[in-house]
Amino acid sequence: MERLGSEEEIDSPFKEALNKVVPAMVVLRTTACRAFDTQSAGASSATGFVVDKSRGIILTNRHVVKPGPVVAEAMFVNREEIPVQPIYRDPVHDFGFFLYDPCAIQFLSYEEIPLAPEAACVGLEIRMVGNDSGDKVSILAGTLARLDRDAPHYRKDGYNDFNTFYIQAASGAKGGSSGSPVIDRQGRAVALHAGGRASGASAFFLPLERVVRALGFLQRGRCTWIPRGTLQATFLHKGFDETRRLGLGSETEELVRLASPPGETGMLVVDSVVPGGPAHKHLEPGDVLIRLNGEVSTRFLKMETLLDDNVNNKIELEIERGGEALSVELRVEDLHSITPDYFLEVSGAIIHPLSYQQARNFSFQCGLVYVANAGYMLSRAGVPRYAIINKFAGQDITKLDDFISVLSKFSRGARVPLEYITHTDRHQGKSVLVTIDRHEWYAPPHIYTRNDTTGLWTMKPVLLSCSAEMEHALEESMEKMRVEDDESRDFQVAERVIEPSLVMLEVRVPPSCMLDGVHSGHFIGTGLIIHHSQTKGLVVVDRNTVVVSVSDVMLSFAAYPIEIPGEIVFLHPVHNFALVAYDPCALGPGASLVRAAQLLPEPALGRGDSVCLVGLNESLQTTCRKSFVTNACAALNIGSATAPRYRATNMEVIELDTDFGCAFSGVLTDDLGRVQAIWGSFSTQCSGKSHEFSRGIPIYTISHTLDKIVSAPARLIMPLVKILEVELYPTLLSKARSFGLSDSWIRALMKKDPLRRQVLRVKGCLAGSKAENLLQQGDMVLAINKEAVTCFRDIEDACQELDELKVTIFRQGREIDVVVGIDVRDGNGTRRVINWCGCAIQEPHSAVRALGFLPQEGHGVYVARWWQGSPGHRYNLYCLVWIVQVNGKPTPNLDAFVAVIKEIEHGEFVRVRTVNFKGTSQVLTLKQDLHYWPTWELHFDPETGMWHRATIKMLHCSNAL
Repeated sequence: MERLGSEEEIDSPFKEALNKVVPAMVVLRTTACRAFDTQSAGASSATGFVVDKSRGIILTNRHVVKPGPVVAEAMFVNREEIPVQPIYRDPVHDFGFFLYDPCAIQFLSYEEIPLAPEAACVGLEIRMVGNDSGDKVSILAGTLARLDRDAPHYRKDGYNDFNTFYIQAASGAKGGSSGSPVIDRQGRAVALHAGGRASGASAFFLPLERVVRALGFLQRGRCTWIPRGTLQATFLHKGFDETRRLGLGSETEELVRLASPPGETGMLVVDSVVPGGPAHKHLEPGDVLIRLNGEVSTRFLKMETLLDDNVNNKIELEIERGGEALSVELRVEDLHSITPDYFLEVSGAIIHPLSYQQARNFSFQCGLVYVANAGYMLSRAGVPRYAIINKFAGQDITKLDDFISVLSKFSRGARVPLEYITHTDRHQGKSVLVTIDRHEWYAPPHIYTRNDTTGLWTMKPVLLSCSAEMEHALEESMEKMRVEDDESRDFQVAERVIEPSLVMLEVRVPPSCMLDGVHSGHFIGTGLIIHHSQTKGLVVVDRNTVVVSVSDVMLSFAAYPIEIPGEIVFLHPVHNFALVAYDPCALGPGASLVRAAQLLPEPALGRGDSVCLVGLNESLQTTCRKSFVTNACAALNIGSATAPRYRATNMEVIELDTDFGCAFSGVLTDDLGRVQAIWGSFSTQCSGKSHEFSRGIPIYTISHTLDKIVSAPARLIMPLVKILEVELYPTLLSKARSFGLSDSWIRALMKKDPLRRQVLRVKGCLAGSKAENLLQQGDMVLAINKEAVTCFRDIEDACQELDELKVTIFRQGREIDVVVGIDVRDGNGTRRVINWCGCAIQEPHSAVRALGFLPQEGHGVYVARWWQGSPGHRYNLYCLVWIVQVNGKPTPNLDAFVAVIKEIEHGEFVRVRTVNFKGTSQVLTLKQDLHYWPTWELHFDPETGMWHRATIKMLHCSNAL
């Protein structure tokens, strides 16, 4: 099959046919709003064509219509674009229908394309007209080569057609051709393009006999329930040579040949049987089908016609199994009854009954509880996509209602055991603990049900009624699972002293809250208890473990085998540490075994000092190693990542001669177990990949923050952090001399700090900071208020004591005094995010501002993340840009942005002006979808220390079933 490039290359008969066909073609832009069955969420384009002009029916593939929620538009050849809604997708075969309003097409004259399945024959010259590779109206020529090809097998865990023949032709068709009509010289559709194989340049076409039948039902009253029957068994057409090897008798073969149409070359043979279906334990792979209800049947079409006409009735099958004739009577099951049309969405997870498609792929029984997308709550527990849930909170789960019933009995934060199996490891079940998700991260659980009349999936909330008895029983079962290890061990002094203060933290970032450029959703690291009393406990940990405040934290204590939740209360905006609070009462008897570490901020560690590197391994066992400090004041230098994210700056770290590797974190102590530094994890990016390394963080900065917290009232109040929002780096005085720095300043700096022998230089100012227009890249910072400064700590100490700094700098051969204001940060990190059209919108965070750029138009709001299947994905509103205008109205901040989007209704097209990091402006349009993607806000309340979720705008009528 070849691509035709010009009208001159198309012969005259096809010219006339194409003139009729092309106006009836449409480009379909579809967005799968949720993962469902075999489909993932996402956006794609394909082809369709009008088969009923008066009713507005478009034919395309099933994998285009999608088995789950879909939003779609059709664009005709004259660029008229209209919304379309799905009205039917076949449960098995690769065809489906969209519906549109014919009155919406105002400027195009077109006719429907007639369907002529009977015209398909070997040697027929055809044209395939479609949206090949995204090119509108691409015409491919070819000749039908086979009418009896096996249905193509695309994926072992995805959608595959079966129990039908396919038509084959040579082709170079690529993505976007799905749903294209295969036409003859009369302009009739003889087949429907469904797929292909690029390596062999083969195209696979679906015959239209069952399409014509389904269309007839739709045309007779727009009935969306089309009778479809099944035995839950898959057949293949095998030649007589193979059926003989399966044991088919010669007399039976002669009978079949005489009763079949001329040219018949084989028979239908059972290929697979789905467990629990009508054919289970009655049919076996290798059975050769002889008769159906007394008639010889060698073709799929005849078999399917009989099944569809006998839904919920019994039929008789005559088969031969290894040469032995058998007769079985089976009930024909309604195929729609085993095709899921509803799902549960909870914490981003999509859960629904196992479909016939996946039951056949995985050899499981239909209707089991199937995870189409693990979301946050289940993936946090380690439950993968495609898992089958069979137990929840100790109760057997055989259907989705069972799962919902158990789920509704638990409140958020409950730890519930769950058992599941996968198709790749079906004989060994997995047991995990699921933490019932807090509702701030996601909307409460909802049931979505397909409505073929409207084309939408309507939703209703799942009522949660927490059962105290259930939670009490769960706690008892969990207590039995805890095993205390009382074996005595002989520790070194430092190891024994510090062990009761060590904690393993497991941090999960919900996918809906991936803010500030966070590069992963799961982090593990070692923390240190720095305060422990009857009312509050505090753990310090590096910020590569606790990256953003919108996270769920679980603490596992080395001193006592218990796991409790923690709350992130402080994120240092510059230095690589965070504070996590916990409730000591939740430790129960373990509260007396846990204690805070003794901190030793002074004297600071120096080169050659001996330290003990102590941390926890994966089994919560203390690991200790004697090490020596090789550099106590190594300046940290971490470059910006491709997607800006937190990175420690203006820090001096401690380097050792030996350690446990880049993934090990813990503390550095003296021989008596007094903590001198945190051995923390840092993240950097190299060649697009994230890498980690560990260094020591001196304890004096942490102890200074702790003193302010402990002196506060009982409720945890975090101190404000005063910083100079300028990124600095050290330069040796020998190099500074080459830049023209005077001898007097070099002597003054050496006298102030004979160890470092350096001067600090400006690498860049954070955009929007008070220093932005005062300090420049390359400036040498010599003194603050006439006092020489040589290290980061000098500047930090000055910031704590003053409201503004008189900075003496050396710039281009001149000494200049500049008064610079100090910025104040609260340590809460990002406190507000808006989810609009499937995009996370926030104020630009520190890592973004550190690049030194903000849009000129009053700044703007920053797109931090987008999600598959959302309008943002569909219309290319991607992350790492600022939205500066919506419908021509400026959006300089989140309040202005919310005020504008509140005025936009469901289904309206929106003009969005964006600016990227290069300063390039772009205008794009997208359609707001408040049904599947309502606008909501997540904000942090510093008074209560809690995150709250609030709906800004949604389609209220979608709540009605």
